[in-house]
Amino acid sequence: MASLTSKELTALEDQLTMEQNVISKYRMYSQTAIDSDIKNKCDCFANKHQKHYDTLISQLKG
Repeated sequence: MASLTSKELTALEDQLTMEQNVISKYRMYSQTAIDSDIKNKCDCFANKHQKHYDTLISQLKG
């Protein structure tokens, strides 16, 4: 992987932070939801964003 500029690293850092925030929110929504369908959707969205986060991290390590 080519070296990233400081601007690109900052953008990736911002994206990682946003993904972490979304993951946390969906997990919290899932824990507080009463309806099982909503719980499942929130869990699904949290997992989807966790995959995004993990992909970004693996690309940075790669």
